Amino acid sequence: MEKALTGKVKTTYVENVPESADAERVIRQLAADGNKIIFTTSFGFMNPTLKVAQSFPNTDFAHATGYKMAKNVAIYQARSWEGAYMLGVLAGKMTKSNILGFVGSYPVPEVIRNIDAYTLGAQSVNPKIKTKVIWVSSWYDPARERQAAETMIAQGADVLSQNTDSPAVIQTAEEKGVYAFGWDSDMAKFGPKAQLVASTLNWSRYYTDSVKQVLAGTWKPTDTLWGMKEGMVVLTPLSSAVPPAVAKLFNEKKQAIIDGKLMPFAGPIKDQAGIVKVATGAVMPLKELMSLNFYVQGVEGSIPK
Repeated sequence: MEKALTGKVKTTYVENVPESADAERVIRQLAADGNKIIFTTSFGFMNPTLKVAQSFPNTDFAHATGYKMAKNVAIYQARSWEGAYMLGVLAGKMTKSNILGFVGSYPVPEVIRNIDAYTLGAQSVNPKIKTKVIWVSSWYDPARERQAAETMIAQGADVLSQNTDSPAVIQTAEEKGVYAFGWDSDMAKFGPKAQLVASTLNWSRYYTDSVKQVLAGTWKPTDTLWGMKEGMVVLTPLSSAVPPAVAKLFNEKKQAIIDGKLMPFAGPIKDQAGIVKVATGAVMPLKELMSLNFYVQGVEGSIPK
């Protein structure tokens, strides 16, 4: 965004902000400093963003992965479940044990969607798979992520995925000789043999478009949901460990999602109890998908309360 708008913008960022009262303090300070648009980039920043926005009606705000909007608060997020589904396709083809592992951060709809999509993608090519989930109650905690990965590997999982941001899962997979996936960033350098592919997020077009609108005085709060088609969900090149036939299938399914021909949450979908949640020929409505709170059949365990 800075490169696209060279000379037109000045940016400020604050890192490692806890999802607590500190968030409101930091957001309020950014607004008081005169920033014209403020992007708050974690689920737990939603309510602090709304609160500060009330005090600064002439400042624009955009919150990532939230569901509450206001006159000067937009929301934006990625269809990250498209990437998770594609990782599942690869996992379903590459597993030998038919046991997959998933390291979860917090049991919010965003993460549950990715667990379910990962499982559905795997089931689309291998109906025998089961997915084990361990929650670590953090977006970034290398020690707990490593412990979770080691536990699932000990339980037979030979392909791991995650909805956390450290490379600990990839590093553990590399050490233990199993496969894993990069999440939110390319983690191949941490596990060159382990990483089969990474599902990454490229927010640059959204940030650039938003700031252009602020500069032009045309910005309005919108609910933006972009995926592979829009270039927000980006899959890295496949590992050479992926056989050509599997790579061909992977790329066909990827293109089908981009073309709108493959919907990851298309029926039939059953929950763990075998109750049909999405009938054959139907697609889960977006409103239901965005508030998803159940595991699909094939995921073991229960969602923490």
